[in-house]
Amino acid sequence: MHIARTLLPFLLTSFLSGQQGPAPSTIAAPPRESPAAVARYIKVPAAEYILLENVRVIDGTGAPARENQMVMLHHGKIEYVQAQAADFMTPTGTVMLDLKGHTVFPGIVGMHDHMYYIARPNLDAMGHSEPPLIVPQMTFTSPHLYLGAGVTTLRTTGSVEPYTDLNLRKEIDAGRLAGPHMDVTAPYLEGANSPFIQMHQLADADDARRTVDFWADEGATSFKAYMNITRAELKAAIDEAHKRGLKLTGHLCSVTYPEAVGLGIDNLEHGFYVNTQLDPGKKPDVCPATAGHPTLAKMTPQTEEGKALIGLLISHHVAVTSTLPVFEPADPRHVQVQPRVLDAMSAPTREAYLITRNSEMMRASADKELAVDRAQQYANNTAMERAFVAAGGLLMAGPDPTGDGGVLPGYGDQREIELLVEAGFTPVEAIKIATLNGATYLGRAASIGSITPGKNADLVVVKGDPSKKISDIENTEIVFKDGVGYDSQKLLDSAKGRYGQY
Repeated sequence: MHIARTLLPFLLTSFLSGQQGPAPSTIAAPPRESPAAVARYIKVPAAEYILLENVRVIDGTGAPARENQMVMLHHGKIEYVQAQAADFMTPTGTVMLDLKGHTVFPGIVGMHDHMYYIARPNLDAMGHSEPPLIVPQMTFTSPHLYLGAGVTTLRTTGSVEPYTDLNLRKEIDAGRLAGPHMDVTAPYLEGANSPFIQMHQLADADDARRTVDFWADEGATSFKAYMNITRAELKAAIDEAHKRGLKLTGHLCSVTYPEAVGLGIDNLEHGFYVNTQLDPGKKPDVCPATAGHPTLAKMTPQTEEGKALIGLLISHHVAVTSTLPVFEPADPRHVQVQPRVLDAMSAPTREAYLITRNSEMMRASADKELAVDRAQQYANNTAMERAFVAAGGLLMAGPDPTGDGGVLPGYGDQREIELLVEAGFTPVEAIKIATLNGATYLGRAASIGSITPGKNADLVVVKGDPSKKISDIENTEIVFKDGVGYDSQKLLDSAKGRYGQY
């Protein structure tokens, strides 16, 4: 599929650590009597004690799965995890769930999760549309899809309706709406010539500082630099964010990965896809039309440039976020679209997605050499991600769900884990990348990210065994958040046919 025309620059929407993160905000415990907007989705209400029996445990640390375990939850926390015992005595009133044949793993920590998708006005059958690109907010369907698919904490990683995201976080934390805990990223820190009309374009470094300060005061807890930012603007934004104890990530293009590392960036988005350091004719502070493709075509873990970049990232404690689902169409092995993804879309959204997909497939079919090049770049990226982790780097997971490429909230987070396994990680390694690693970056590993006594009861219960068949992560039945068990299917059904509408 011709990513350069669909995803770069058009879907460069969201392609495009060493610092300690901010202290986690205090999360209000859900009320015992949840409002109707939340109660209708609860399968296991809050209780003093909840016991998960006969369950397989994947604890999120990368350790092998443990069979026939008991997991006790107490006041929304994990009390203990131990082998199943026939003569075990439970406190009076304990809610007991027999989960034989099921697996429990930590709630997913989505590190590149959006609340919007991209719309192209007057899209025709040939894939042509009129400007400007528009980014509609999905304030109802996105949080329901995320939570229903097992995402209990997420980072918005770029906001287009920041007050909506901040207010949504407040309503969720107060127990008045269903959804994951949210790390709200401020509006994109973007330079001149942005393809998105809804983004503020920074004037200079002082503007970058003022923007960071303003949104930190408003309650944003992270920042994201975008494709056209200059080095001076990026440096000013990083320094200002760090003064506030906040981190900054980037979907870059105008600034190369080595330049960003030198400026003090904490995190880089989209794996190794949007690094432009080897693009021919790359000019300082300018995003080239090639958008990183030539760099990725040349860079592998065996090349000197690849080895040097991995070493640089690790020595500066820079995390990398893998977003394989948004690049998946580049690999010719990935041609199927899941029916559940199409079913979740509203009719106009589905039609627009299929038009775009089919037009790109026709272009790829007509240009075999391009298709081979794109497949090789996908392979190079996954190889670099594996090498980065093997060398001790912190790799995190997120799908970049913008509606393009068939990547949707929640479903895309699950697909990212599956693609990590396909890329060469074991299932338990992939689950760790998507859970504990994200929690570590956010500075919340003491409370979420693994199934460990004392941590929040943020858990996903699925039918089957993802440690042997990773696609079983799709079989979500109950998603616990702070000890409240949500009915996965009801949440997913509430968004069916509505994504793209609200």
